[in-house]
Amino acid sequence: MEPVNNVTYFVLLGLTQSPKEQKILSVVFSLFYIFTIMGNLLIVMTVTVSKSLGSPMYFFLAALSFMDVIYASVISPQLISGLFFGQKTISFQACMIQLFMEHFFGGSEVFLLLAMAYDRYVAICRPLHYLIIMRHWVCMVLLIVSWVGGFLHSVIQLSSLYGLPFCGPNVIDHFLCDMYPLLKLVCTDTYVVGLLVVANGGLICIIIFLLLLISYGVILHSLKNFSQDGRSKALSTCGSHITVVVFFFVPCIFMYARPARNFPIDKSLSVFYTVITPMLNPLIYTLRNSEMTNAMKKLWRRKVISGNK
Repeated sequence: MEPVNNVTYFVLLGLTQSPKEQKILSVVFSLFYIFTIMGNLLIVMTVTVSKSLGSPMYFFLAALSFMDVIYASVISPQLISGLFFGQKTISFQACMIQLFMEHFFGGSEVFLLLAMAYDRYVAICRPLHYLIIMRHWVCMVLLIVSWVGGFLHSVIQLSSLYGLPFCGPNVIDHFLCDMYPLLKLVCTDTYVVGLLVVANGGLICIIIFLLLLISYGVILHSLKNFSQDGRSKALSTCGSHITVVVFFFVPCIFMYARPARNFPIDKSLSVFYTVITPMLNPLIYTLRNSEMTNAMKKLWRRKVISGNK
């Protein structure tokens, strides 16, 4: 028998029920979204046009910024619209699309951060072989693998949920369509699906997070043989990566490496890794990177000069 699905749309309760708080938050998240788009697109444009930023590190950084633009665009417009206009309904199909896109780009970013850590490992621990190992086609393969990994992760998440029966109610106590809030509305036993979510989401986050910690531990250990200037530069670069990794993985592990339950803190953590982290990534990577800031200044001067002619 086909699973019964009486739900054609969902109602997202959002972050707050207070009209005044909703208006304030809509303005705040609109500014966050604008800063996210502008900051990440600036990185993509700077890396694309600046010849001095041709190393694999900046190739991956531009790819990460591009993912952050799309990832934020999957979440933020729906959130802002619900806060500002009070339009909190979303169709069943749109909800499934948002779920797929969220896990697709979020999962791709998880694998991309691992590729970026490998790039830093080769650059610092095997500098003489860096250009041989990290050739352009190798970088492209790593990027494609990241996208494929995110796609497979998202397909598994969606397929495990899509065929389940939703008989009602249709009210989601969240501001987005995600696995655990949706599983709460399924009118059948979801124990096995919950285990699959933990294995496909939480376990992947834990394994990759541990691999990242090990790789950066090896990198930091190898810095004892560097000069003071070389050590400072490597620490600055790795510090940016580690900061982004912690910001992204700690909420991810808490959200998905646990039984299928919902906690009051879930909304705040979801805001952090879906809205705040994509906005902070450009600041983290540019403020501690003199090459990036200098390239941005040159790009700005070039635009100003060409605009005055």
